[in-house]
Formats: sequence, C-alpha cells, structure tokens
Amino acid sequence: MTADHAPEHVPDPAAGDGAPSPARVPTAAMIVIGDEILSGRTRDSNMHHLARELTAMGVALREARVVPDERAAIVAAVNALRAAHDHVFTSGGIGPTHDDVTADAVAEAFGVPIDVREDARAILEAYYGDSGALNAARLRMARIPEGAVLIPNPISQAPGFQIGNVYVMAGVPDIFAAMLEEVKPRIVGGPPVLSHALRAPLAEGDIADALAEAARAHPQVSIGSYPFYRGGLGTTLVARARDRAALEAAVRDLREMCARLGAARIEETPPPEGA
Repeated sequence: MTADHAPEHVPDPAAGDGAPSPARVPTAAMIVIGDEILSGRTRDSNMHHLARELTAMGVALREARVVPDERAAIVAAVNALRAAHDHVFTSGGIGPTHDDVTADAVAEAFGVPIDVREDARAILEAYYGDSGALNAARLRMARIPEGAVLIPNPISQAPGFQIGNVYVMAGVPDIFAAMLEEVKPRIVGGPPVLSHALRAPLAEGDIADALAEAARAHPQVSIGSYPFYRGGLGTTLVARARDRAALEAAVRDLREMCARLGAARIEETPPPEGA
C-alpha cells in the first residue's frame, strides 16, 4: 500500500500557491505488444528495465499498457499515449512473421505510408551477406514508416525506428535494452528522482495514520509503504523526491515516526551521495 502524493508540478513558494515548477518533469508511457505476453507464455521484463533507466534520467514513466498483436489495438494505444506524454516506447511486434504488425500500426496511427526503406535494407543486406538468408520475410523488418528515424540494433541489426515522440523497439529483452541505449541520448530528462528507504519492524496497519500525516506534511515527496514478512513482520518505507533537501526533511520525520511507534531498529538505504 502506498501514500504517494507528489504531483508532476511541485508548487513554487516564490510564485504563489499552485504555480508549476519551472523544471517540468517529462513523462513517458510504454506499450508492450504481444499475444504471448497476454497469454502468459512469455514474461515481460522490458517495462522494469525501461522504468529504471527513465527514472535515472529524470523521466517519469506514468503509464504502461499491454496490447495484443492487433493493428486496431496498437493504433488506439499509440494515439492515446503519444497525445498524453512526452515519450512513448513500444516493445515487440517488429519481427519477420505475419503477426508482427507493430510497424504497420504505428504508420497508420501517424497517417503515413510504410515501405521497405533503402537504408534499412542496406543494414540487413550487410548483416546477412550473400547467404541468401535475406528472404522476403526478413525483408519485412526493413519496412519503415515515412519520416521515421532509425534506431540502431547492435545485436541482430534489424532496426527499430522513432517517429514523432514514439520509439518502436524489439521485444527481445537484450535487443530492447541495446536499442534503448541508442535512444537515450535523444531524450532530455529532468532532475533525477532520489530515493531513501527505511526498513522497520512495524506492521503497516499500525503506522498508516502517522504515515498519512507525514505524507501531508511533505507534499513534494512521494512516500510509499511496502510490508514484508521475511525475518519477521515489518514495513519498508520509501521516500522519493527530486529535491535532496525535501527528501532529507521527510526522512527525518519518518525516522522519528518509526522510533516514536516503537521501532527498536531501523535499517536505511540512502540515495548515492553524488546523485
């Protein structure tokens, strides 16, 4: 259970109540594409990786959707999320088989044609050489929407692409991660999120009221509570903020709260000093 209260715009006391912070936090969404994910046949790990990388860059991953290999579902998700967020990342559905329809769906969402593009074809020709392995099915991976910019794939070479604020990448985790490394220099982030965890032998239900009070006292800090049972009943409190001073003030109050409620010991994991 969490008590998350941090808005995307932190009030600026110098500008009056409710004024947005000059440094707006960029937001992102992810679309995980594939029947194999929805059926339980394949476990997605790309969202976890993306969330960690974006958080470190100061970009807030605000939404994630899992959709089937259906053009209409992909088009709807792309159009909804690209209008609501600064960045949209897709994973899956850009391979050589008949059910890899992501590229076509993204082209439809942007209202542009799609065809084999010569720079993408050249990448595949260089990779497969004269072996004859670059058949019609594999050539599908060179179909790129008009106006898109290629995303290099240093592992299996078949490129992804960026069109507008949408980044279309492979579903294979190693390839997704490699493509994300290629994309990261294109993304302008905000201040990184700092995190401080406190682990205390207190039941979540016993601290709920005091925790809510602490959250109200520190509106610039997101405070979450996560119960644990290994080694005894307890709760891990995680405070997150983009401002170190605000974070430290909240952590002091949480530490005092735990002691006041009877925690004999508190284990802490502070943010790195250089963060």
